[in-house]
Amino acid sequence: MADWTWWLALSGALVILELFTGTFYLLMIAIGVACGAITALMGYSTPAQILTAAVVGVIATGLLHRSRFGAPARQDAARDPNVNMDIGQSVFVATWTDGRARVMYRGAPWDVQLGPGALAEAGSFRIVEVQGSRLIVANG
Repeated sequence: MADWTWWLALSGALVILELFTGTFYLLMIAIGVACGAITALMGYSTPAQILTAAVVGVIATGLLHRSRFGAPARQDAARDPNVNMDIGQSVFVATWTDGRARVMYRGAPWDVQLGPGALAEAGSFRIVEVQGSRLIVANG
């Protein structure tokens, strides 16, 4: 088999491995390896093919790392509804004392605290954050 077919087979294997990892980093290396295949197809020597694959892979990986796809934005788990099923649920607060209250929620007593901009009046509130056994709520 010709050199370029080995390069393409390796690139394909890296793409398949990428499907299992869920990141784009192996895909960037696969792009570099595919460029090594193009270099081999053009008739350059093996060291030139390796150098091309390495340089393109490193540059592509560096560009990915600097992009918004390289490092997902970290979200506070206390406010993330994908982590905590209580975010977005509602609770009823009958009385407030200095911005704090005690309510029954999911069959247990919880401390409730007003979130920024929330008004301390009796009614239904939406949970926006959970800090330990304390619910941070907002109006509405």
